[in-house]
Amino acid sequence: MVSEIIVHNSIADLYKALNLPLEQDTGFNVHDLAQVHSELPYRSPMFRANYFSFVFVKDARGSYTLDDKLYATEPGTIYFTNPGHIKGFAIDELKSCFIITLTEAFLKENVHPNVFDEFPFMLAETVPPSVLPPSEFSEFETLYLQIYEEYQKDSLYKNRILGNLFVVLMLKIKEKFWDHYNPLEEGDRSSQIVQRFKRSLENHYRALSGGQLEYHNQVQDYASEQGLHPNYLSNVIKAKTGKSVNAWITEKTISEAQGLLRNTRHTAKEISQRLGFSEATHFSSYFKKHTGFTPGSWRKSIAP
Repeated sequence: MVSEIIVHNSIADLYKALNLPLEQDTGFNVHDLAQVHSELPYRSPMFRANYFSFVFVKDARGSYTLDDKLYATEPGTIYFTNPGHIKGFAIDELKSCFIITLTEAFLKENVHPNVFDEFPFMLAETVPPSVLPPSEFSEFETLYLQIYEEYQKDSLYKNRILGNLFVVLMLKIKEKFWDHYNPLEEGDRSSQIVQRFKRSLENHYRALSGGQLEYHNQVQDYASEQGLHPNYLSNVIKAKTGKSVNAWITEKTISEAQGLLRNTRHTAKEISQRLGFSEATHFSSYFKKHTGFTPGSWRKSIAP
């Protein structure tokens, strides 16, 4: 059955697979699901998503599946999911429901490079939904509708505006649901291994991009930090997230490289050194293999 689970790297990938319309696709998307799902009831296939999803159910009913857990959705429901989980959803009734999806790269570039320090609940392994009364839900509705309005505009500062509005939304979510959350205290043994790995990955690449380290960790380094055999760590991460440790390392390396190319004046050689590559040519080949661009051509492609 695992081979039937399709990985979608963006919401555009998912909607295309489901033969559903999508107006645009960037690192940050907002959609009014009432405009997308015209035929009800609707049942999605199971899939993995490599992006964050925040769902605001004002007036709808259905359910969603996250790994082996099934949750009901009803009016006033707010929930989010993060990358790597097996997911699926069902919609029985739908009048008003909005979804915000975004990538880690967008978060790092337009919210804050250390976003998971401010909002550690985004690394949560298991996130049950919360249901609010209409008076409290309306506070979130005001925010996500403002985000939706800005999302539809064509502004030179669009991503920065969306990033700042999203911070306000996240602060409200943190205040309401997650003010005292500690991701490393959550879940079973496997969940804690995943959380510690994600946190270690984040801290390591922050130190790399900040020039505080000169090498990038391998699987055995992350395993030794938790006193685990590399094969055991690899098996846990693969089983829980659908991606290998090496895949996580690759995605993080590319994400950090793109952030440095976009937000600094560092040369490709300087960035290669920051990210622990012994040779700039090795970094250039690695970057091109995973993006289709050389570092220089990618930087030119995003220039305003």
